[in-house]
Amino acid sequence: ENCLKNRVSGRINFYRGRDLIQALKSLNEAFLVEMGQQDEFKVTPWTVEGVVDYEKLIRDFGTEPLTRELKDRLVSLAGEDHLLLRRSIFFSHRDLDKVLHDYEAGRGFFLYTGRGPSGPMTLGHIIPFYFTKWLQDRFRCNVYIELTDDEKFLEESRNLTIEDVRKWSFENALDIAAVGFDTNRTFIFQDMEYVRNMYPMVLKIAKKVNFSWVRAVFGFDASTNIGMIFYPAFQICVTFFEKRRCLIPAAIDQDPYWRIQRDIAESFGYHKTAAIHSKFLPSLTGPSGKMSASQPESAIYLNEDEKSVRRKIFQAFSGGQPTVEEHKRLGGNPDVDVPYQWLHFFFEEDDEKIRRIREEYSSGRMLSGEIKE
Repeated sequence: ENCLKNRVSGRINFYRGRDLIQALKSLNEAFLVEMGQQDEFKVTPWTVEGVVDYEKLIRDFGTEPLTRELKDRLVSLAGEDHLLLRRSIFFSHRDLDKVLHDYEAGRGFFLYTGRGPSGPMTLGHIIPFYFTKWLQDRFRCNVYIELTDDEKFLEESRNLTIEDVRKWSFENALDIAAVGFDTNRTFIFQDMEYVRNMYPMVLKIAKKVNFSWVRAVFGFDASTNIGMIFYPAFQICVTFFEKRRCLIPAAIDQDPYWRIQRDIAESFGYHKTAAIHSKFLPSLTGPSGKMSASQPESAIYLNEDEKSVRRKIFQAFSGGQPTVEEHKRLGGNPDVDVPYQWLHFFFEEDDEKIRRIREEYSSGRMLSGEIKE
């Protein structure tokens, strides 16, 4: 209790003008992480709550850890390393070894990822696209990017209109295109526009999957609208766009769709899809959950101005001590410090500099404001 009180008193100015209940919740979760007592979290295609234990998630989802041996094999074939691999931001997979075997055998593979256009894109949304582009550049493969406007319209918690999701599909497509994909090997499409071409295969998929199955995988119940129950057939359909094996780089919350795909793919004469899963860019408000476009203070949007970005970074959840004197004496905790986590996740490529920052911060020689700067 005293430890938590110190954390609250040290950050009360940071949370002024914000939702105090959410602030205290984030502080409590950070405290539990430090005490090793936080084991409750929730990860679904629509919700990420709590402090995610990625090792437990691998066990719960039945995926495979991305081993050093497999990463080295990927890097060797790619001809260069990527910081999202060496920092273990991509940490889990399904059949990546088979994808690499197909590539070595000359059969190749294709890439598939997507975006749910529910609003402006955040830094957390765009980072996996940079990794997808790297894979495309290194392996010269086709990329299919699905804008799931239908799903976002059907999500009742979003309360979006058809016009809303069409607008955000267009805006999000511009952000994704700006990553710099190969225009001759990339297809970005909206479900509601491209449905005519997908629908025969979508129907075949839907006929194979019953309600009991999707209820067990996604937690649907009697109050779920029938559009959401039918929607998984659309997201699975893209994995059948080519006869080659599909590799999906995406955050691990989307994995439930691929469990269903892998059970039915071979009955259609296609490969079970492969996947490589990323962790979530932490929320600015603390170690709980992921950055959310629906919570403006938790995220930085791609279209924000410099002043707003700076304000949010300097208000981000810190692992520092309540006072400068205590911080210099006790040091900070980089494992819950959001600015440090962001640097480690993506924004500082120099491994030696990251190691030095961690050491300086942990020892108290570097202050929280210096990391934020």
